[in-house]
Order: sequence, then structure tokens, then C-alpha cells
Amino acid sequence: MEKVFKAQLLTPDGPKFEGDAVSVQIPGSLGKFQVLYNHAPLVSSMGLGEITITQKDGTELHYAVNGGFVEISDNLCTLLAEKAELAEEIDKVETTKIRNELKQKLQTIRHNREEAELELAIVENKLKIASF
Repeated sequence: MEKVFKAQLLTPDGPKFEGDAVSVQIPGSLGKFQVLYNHAPLVSSMGLGEITITQKDGTELHYAVNGGFVEISDNLCTLLAEKAELAEEIDKVETTKIRNELKQKLQTIRHNREEAELELAIVENKLKIASF
């Protein structure tokens, strides 16, 4: 029997996941890391990337996230994300359209490109996660 712990993925829009997990893979600001049963207490920031939650039955849930924090304590993993989208709920057609518009916009911007580049990185991350 696999050892499980409680995991919750919370956003300003409400909870995206609450339940038992065997594993949670997290895009830390300095690199990806994995949480398992009896993980040492930890608080860390999250970057742009993918959260993968493996449930007791082996089902993997993939979420596109673009920042937040994680706290691990007493077999509870709490993920606080600015935004999290389940892979199956990402509209690939609309997201591809937005990516193309942002690429077009970046061709004309000469100054203060950081915001548009970040938006493009977020959209490209969503498309990568949506491929699951």
C-alpha cells in the first residue's frame, strides 16, 4: 500500500484540488521538486510551470501554474497559486490564437517588452501542459 498525504491546490478563484496524493511535483522558482509522504517541512515559492498530482489510484492531474507558494508540514501539502488550470480544461484553439497574437505584438514592440514576453511565456506553458 502506497503512503499518501493530503494535498490542496488553492487559487483566488477557489480550490482546484483537495484530496489524497502519493506524489506532487512542483515547479519551484529555482527548479522542479517532488513531495512524497513524510516530506520535511518546507516553504517555497513556485515559478511558471506544471504541477503534477499523482493520486492513490495512479491518476495524474496536470495543472499549468504561473507562480505562487507551497507549504509542506505534517503530511499536508498546500499549494497557493496565482492561477492554476487543469490540462483538460485549457482551450487549445483559443490559447494558440492568443499566443499568435502575442508573437505578432512582440514583433512591433521595441521598448518595455517584459510584460508581453511574460504573457507569451504563460500562454506557451499552458499549451505545453494542455498536451497531456
